[in-house]
Amino acid sequence: MSEASAPRRLLGPWSASAIVVASMIGVGLFTTSGYALADLGTRPRVLFAWAVGGMVACFGALSYAAIGKRFPDSGGEYHYLAQMLHPFAGFLAGWISLLAGFTAPMAAAALGLQAYLAPSLGWSSEGRGLATAAILLACLQHGFQVRVGARLQNAIVGLKLLGLFGFLIYGATALKVPLAETGVSDTTEPFPVTAFAVSLVWISFAYSGWNATAYIAGEVRDPKRNLQRSLVGGCLLVTLLYLALNALFLYAAPVEAIAGQPDVAAIAAEHLGGPFLQTAVRMLIALALLTSISAMMMIGPRVYARMADDGLFPTYFQARNGNFRHAVFLQAGMALCVLYWSQLASLLGYIGFTLGLSTATTVFAMLLRRRREKDAWEIVGYPWIPLFFIASVLGSSAFLVLRSPTEAMWGFLTILSGIPIYLLMQRRRSV
Repeated sequence: MSEASAPRRLLGPWSASAIVVASMIGVGLFTTSGYALADLGTRPRVLFAWAVGGMVACFGALSYAAIGKRFPDSGGEYHYLAQMLHPFAGFLAGWISLLAGFTAPMAAAALGLQAYLAPSLGWSSEGRGLATAAILLACLQHGFQVRVGARLQNAIVGLKLLGLFGFLIYGATALKVPLAETGVSDTTEPFPVTAFAVSLVWISFAYSGWNATAYIAGEVRDPKRNLQRSLVGGCLLVTLLYLALNALFLYAAPVEAIAGQPDVAAIAAEHLGGPFLQTAVRMLIALALLTSISAMMMIGPRVYARMADDGLFPTYFQARNGNFRHAVFLQAGMALCVLYWSQLASLLGYIGFTLGLSTATTVFAMLLRRRREKDAWEIVGYPWIPLFFIASVLGSSAFLVLRSPTEAMWGFLTILSGIPIYLLMQRRRSV
């Protein structure tokens, strides 16, 4: 890595944790429960799925913390797999990050922002104007100064958390119907294993971002200590918040009002406090989604710049004096293309499936490397926590292949499309 392109370690533990929280709290939180309730049928089953998803994410965070201690540099799965397996595996992981890791989730978050905020402004929720503006705003925020973008990110994340906790407290006091009286009448149906597994794939997208600090580890001060703090601490905080908020979403409104609906938070707010609270919650969620877009705009370009440093991506996208402007512009342009090409519901399963394969492969590579370098690794709960994470992710992905083969097909095509790109870049390097 050249001296001009080498990043400076400007991010402390709070900034790193804020990036994890901002990356995780996004469109999945505010849309997934409606779809999951339509499939699973009862509120307790949906909450159980959220609890399992949170445990899987925390186990993944613990595994990534061990990898980050061993390889404390930026790049995420691209850097990890290139070091632990082969540069080709790393490139495929970076290619997945480009398409399914940041571009598609950014478009999904922008679509969610449009769906939540547009009705409050009297605009169509089916449009793309607000979504486009959100992506361009994030591009301007992170296209120039790292320190300024990080400080603004911290401030907005703090405001978002205050708003979510405030809504949670108000909702808990305003919930008039006892929980025991709000259950679904038919709770004796057999447990839907396939539907539960597919719901876990959707929920895994809602939890995606638990590995955010791994992508910018080269800019974190004292990464061997702060990586684990930010990954595990941020993931635990978000898991608890997710469980509380989804319980409120699910029990604040009748089942028939929220099952299959994408804006469950707004529906719950209307039942709790009328149109005024619904508008306030829509604004809060728009802020939450805006910070999610901002976090992905900050993280994704670091991966592409690292790939460019290693000769696996055009050198035009290298960082210059700690600035990732060209890679940020690439990220924004691709997100806008996906924004105008896709629908929100179709993106959720595709993203969860594709990212799940990438993270499971990374943790599996860690276990392989650990067998050869026992003294160089500190893995919490070895080997059971990493193995549980891998089995959970791959099991849910297998069920999604059976239930939603189209979304799985796009995931496999994303991976396969990286092969000719890698061969082309290798040929350019040899020339």
